[in-house]
Order: sequence, then C-alpha cells, then structure tokens
Amino acid sequence: MAEHPAIRHLLVAYSGGIDSHVLLCWLAGQRPLAENRSVSAVHVNHGLHSEAPHWSEHCRVICEQLDIPLRILTVDARPQPGESPEAAARHARYSALQSQLQPDTAVLTAHHQDDQAETLLLQLLRGSGPSGLAAMPMAARLGRGWLWRPLLEIPRAEIADYAQSHGLQWIDDTSNADRRPDRNFLRHDILPLLKSRWPASARTLARSARLCGEAAELLDTLATADLHPTRCEDDTGCLLIPALQELDEPRLRNVLRHWLRDLHLPPPTAVQLARIVHEVIAAPSDRRPLVHWPGCEVRRYRQRLYAMTPRPPPVPDSHFSLYLSDSECHIPGIGFLHWRRQAGQAIDPDKLNGRALSIRFRHGGECLRPVGRKQVHSLKKLWQEAGVPPWERDRLPLLYADEALVAVVDGWIAAEFAVRPEAIGWILELNRQCTN
Repeated sequence: MAEHPAIRHLLVAYSGGIDSHVLLCWLAGQRPLAENRSVSAVHVNHGLHSEAPHWSEHCRVICEQLDIPLRILTVDARPQPGESPEAAARHARYSALQSQLQPDTAVLTAHHQDDQAETLLLQLLRGSGPSGLAAMPMAARLGRGWLWRPLLEIPRAEIADYAQSHGLQWIDDTSNADRRPDRNFLRHDILPLLKSRWPASARTLARSARLCGEAAELLDTLATADLHPTRCEDDTGCLLIPALQELDEPRLRNVLRHWLRDLHLPPPTAVQLARIVHEVIAAPSDRRPLVHWPGCEVRRYRQRLYAMTPRPPPVPDSHFSLYLSDSECHIPGIGFLHWRRQAGQAIDPDKLNGRALSIRFRHGGECLRPVGRKQVHSLKKLWQEAGVPPWERDRLPLLYADEALVAVVDGWIAAEFAVRPEAIGWILELNRQCTN
C-alpha cells in the first residue's frame, strides 16, 4: 500500500464475516501507523437472506465499538435471466463499492490466499488463459479509485487463528456451507483433499496465479504493440482487417481479446473468438458477417472490424419535434442533439422560418443535393461513399423542415437550405450515448 501515496482514505468492504472482521480490526489497531490515511467501512446489504438486517446491525455495533465510520448500502442483487445468483450478487456488490470511490480512495477486501487458490481452480475448470488464471491481483483500478486485497498472501488458517486469539465475534453466513455453488464445493471438498496430500497447495496455487499474472502482463504489452498498426485513424475504435491478417493466429487472438477488453465488452468464448478469426476477418471484403454473444456484436464492413453492444435501430416512423431555440434535444437510444453556430457549410435559419422542424430516421429512398454538388444523390449512395457501416445508417438522425429533408446530422446539408459561403449559420451536432 505504500506504493500508492495518493490514496488518503481506506474503505473496508465489511460483510461482518470472519475475514473482513479481522481486516477491519487489524486496520483499527494500525491507525496510528496508517500513514495519515483515514479508515472507514462499508457494508453491502444484498437483501437475499432473512438475516440480512441483523447482519447490518451487527456491523453497525462493531464499527461503533471500533470508532470507525460505517456506511450501509442496500442493493438489488436478484439475478437476471441466465445469470447465476453468485454472479448477480458480486456484480451488485462491486457496483455499490465503486459508487463510493473517489480518486484518493481505495476499497479493501479481505480476500486471502485460499480464496486465490479457489479462484485459480475455478478459472482452470472454465478453460481460462493467463489473464483468467492470474485470478485476483493485489491491487487494481476500480472506478475512479482502487481495489486493494492486503490479505491475499495470508492463509485462511492464520486469519482464523487471529480471530480466535483476539476473541472476535463475527457473522457465520449459513449459505457458505451450501456445497451447490462451485466455489463452496471447491472450498469444502476439493481444497481440503488437496491439502491432505500437498499441505502447501494453497500457497503454490497462489504462486501460480502470480506467475500467470506476469505472463498476462507480457501478453498485454505484446497486444498493445500489435494493436497500434491495426487501429483506424478516425478514432472509431474499429480495426483494419489487412493489418490484422498480418498476425499469426495466436497473436491475432491475443489482440482481439485485448481490444474487446479495452472497449469494455464482455469477453468471447474460445469458440466465439475462433468464429471472429475464421468467419469475420477471413471473409471476403464484400461480406457482412456477424458474430454475437450476450452484450457484444462483432461485425465486418469492407476492410474494417467493428465491435459494439447490441443496438436496436430506432422505429422508422419516429418523429421528434425540434426548434431553433432548443439548447438540446434528447433522442432515446441515440444521444443528444444541439445547435451550434458555424461559418460556411451550415443551415440558413431564415430558410427554416415558418416551417415545422422534426428529427426522423430513414425509411429508404431519401435523397438530397449536398452543398457543393450539382446533382441529387440518394442517402444510400452518400453513405456508401463515406464508408458508413449499414447498421449505423438507421441510427443517423435526419433533420426535416415540414416534409423537406434539410440535413443528415453530422453529415450533409441540402444545398437549398445552406447559407452563402462564409456566412454564419447553424448546424446540428450529435453527442452519442455511450453504448460500450
């Protein structure tokens, strides 16, 4: 923790169980040596157990005794369809913890050496690569702050000895004895069996996780170098397929995993990754293949590879009224429109007077004569010339005055509605909603 001098506040994730209780009590005793850092606690009530209110009260009493400020957060940890209860609770818990973090704050969890060994075994059984087998790092970014695991090299037995020798009272969650969840099965049935044959197995498994972490860092460094020549210069987040095809397959898979993680998209399985390589990247340039899984779509258009969250197109007959006096117009699922004054290629507000302005989306067959051109062109042709991917075209707002197409937002302006060269007019800009 000393290598993070900017951290001024330590926030203990306090469940009331033995591990977090030991961590909290140890920190309370170390406050005079805590390098001028404040210490507080946060308890997340998942609302899934009938005893949850009593656990919250227990944590409140303990924190009062230790003179440590406590925040109690209540979350909705009910799983979504297809989501495991454990994953839903973990997601709700970390989202709540992340909401409490400032840049100078680190949340401390009580994960220990045996937890690390369990995580490594789970990842092995899921067929994970080095990044997954690295299990849990000692320190990692979480939102605006940090996540620290100061007990990660401490065995569970030492934590239990500390609790008993100091006469601590903690919460025993009876669900931890349920062997149906995979982690509990490993904890109660598999790890004890491994330790009976190899007493140091938890320590050696944790060491393997650290070594995998080092390997994952090297792979990330390689992926960063390989990604650089494949990125599109227009900052759209897409990749250049000819550059990707220069990589051998293991490096290509490494790049794709790194790219999707940078875009904050859910990781693909090995099968999905192979489909991206063989069905999307290797496809002829006139094809538009798609590989998708929950939360992610990977597409090809011409010589570019795109990844995004699934985004349904707007309803074609959607109409949104707009006025020149509007400071902002929200288009659900698309983003926010606002007017900006500009010289040159801009809309002449005088030509909009007395007309009803609206935002619509394409039905097909729309045409306009862009500023600087002598002929009318279909929007389809203009989008093809500009290399706009087909799945984005239905999501581009169109500005109408009565029934006349005035402009494609962030695109072309119809010549008959444009100001004279060098005159000051208005343009509509779109601030897209973050979808990744």
